[in-house]
Amino acid sequence: MKHYSFFSFSGVAVLAMAALLVATGICIPLWSQQSAPQQIPSLPAPRAGYTFPSKQTFTYAVDWRVFPAATAVLHLEEDGPREHLTANADTLGAINLLFHVSDKFQSTFDREKGCTTEFDKQTVEGRRQITSTLKLDYAEGKSILDEKNLTTGQTKRLEAGIPSCVTDLLTGVFYASSQTMTVGKSFDMPVSDPLKTVTVTMKVEGREELKLPAGTFKTVRVEPTAEAGVVKNRGQIWIWYTDDDRHLPVQMRARSFWGTITFRLASLENK
Repeated sequence: MKHYSFFSFSGVAVLAMAALLVATGICIPLWSQQSAPQQIPSLPAPRAGYTFPSKQTFTYAVDWRVFPAATAVLHLEEDGPREHLTANADTLGAINLLFHVSDKFQSTFDREKGCTTEFDKQTVEGRRQITSTLKLDYAEGKSILDEKNLTTGQTKRLEAGIPSCVTDLLTGVFYASSQTMTVGKSFDMPVSDPLKTVTVTMKVEGREELKLPAGTFKTVRVEPTAEAGVVKNRGQIWIWYTDDDRHLPVQMRARSFWGTITFRLASLENK
């Protein structure tokens, strides 16, 4: 019987791009080999004057429908020419008793261009336990996935072609902060998904003022869409970024047949 994880931070991947990471609110099958991408542009550079945070920690309260479901913590930290992004998510309360989730993600990307160089994940979702590393080798023009199922002991290595610069499902949420956000306009991002590169269009729909646990924010609402990959056919996804030069992602939401999952910023710390 297939398990469906409504609460995992893997669902973050689908929240933001599919809302942030790599498995969506509905479980996505194990990564499989895909053909080389066709006619996919490289990732556009961050806008002039923008710099990724040197240290910043986001803590989100995660609700499924009306129930508190999980806590997700994301941390960005500068490491020379690279930026490290880590994410941890754990179910809580009654949800934890029904379906325990404890997921850890880490992404490394270039601070100047935004290109992802490595994306690692460790997922514990019910009885399912997976570790994987996705490395993007731009010199060779390919991505390399090493994956191990800790429950069965099964391992796999897969390779696929990539454009000259791409982001990943987790980093893409924060990389988008480096782009100009004008209401009524959109911008495209090539996203590794993970052994297939897809173009995600970020539509800037409008402005809203949000009252969240972390405070009140003026925001711009962005809807990610795509013609393929994890974002396609997953219901509606939105991300609310602060309406200033920082473009901080303060709220994320995915709405599908299984209900609505929402990430609300509970705290933001420069540490």
